[in-house]
Amino acid sequence: MGDLSVSVVQCDLIWQDPAANCKRIERQLDSIDQTDLVVLPEFFSTGFYQDPEAKYETMESDTVLWMTETARSLDAVVTGSVVMQVKDKGAPIYLNRMLWACPEGTLDWYDKRHLFRYGGEHLSYTAGNERKIMRLDGWSIALFVCYDVRFPVWCRNRSDYDVALYVANWPHARQYAWDTLVRARAIENQSYVLAVNRVGKNPEGEEFRGGSAIIDPLGKPLASCCQSEMVQTATLSMSALQEIRADFPAAMDQDNFTIIDG
Repeated sequence: MGDLSVSVVQCDLIWQDPAANCKRIERQLDSIDQTDLVVLPEFFSTGFYQDPEAKYETMESDTVLWMTETARSLDAVVTGSVVMQVKDKGAPIYLNRMLWACPEGTLDWYDKRHLFRYGGEHLSYTAGNERKIMRLDGWSIALFVCYDVRFPVWCRNRSDYDVALYVANWPHARQYAWDTLVRARAIENQSYVLAVNRVGKNPEGEEFRGGSAIIDPLGKPLASCCQSEMVQTATLSMSALQEIRADFPAAMDQDNFTIIDG
């Protein structure tokens, strides 16, 4: 397994305007020369809101098509979450769905497990119940969304991933928690972490100041973003990861557990 080039896209979001957000992100992607993986924020096409019936995506929507076309043009995986409507026994439900678009045109996804009760997300959205590990060029990559980062049992590396992705709309009021938690997840799981947050303000005036970062298995940033729109790219080293795990084999001493849903 070779190294992996990864890019995090920290952007402002235009409220409930998928076409405009996709164009805005395209301009940012022009700065990337080569990468294997592009990570966009949570709800990158609309911003975060509690009324999914007002604006949502389907698996056939233009935003999903844009992701697959962008993946093809960059020859890289593109991932980020959207407001997704699906049918459950004929009735519509809404999911915070993190899509994984591959350059060959295939799509996979992870549905956010932990809904943000403090903000009422659980009242409008349906929680996912499947943990997802993706494969890319020999690397194993775990997908998580925003509030998931506060739940280390769900995020625990069960010797099944090398990289954890966290995409978010995380407000500045709790910035210290974000900065701390994403580094903690890297350290305790001895894995790389790609943490991608938005910047700007929503219509209620809530402020977002980013803090996106590419973090190594020791919790040190390989690249980080300031409080404005920017793209950062870094190279993840499999040999360095393997050396860290061999030198300090903490995974051999972790507790065994079983997650019982419900």
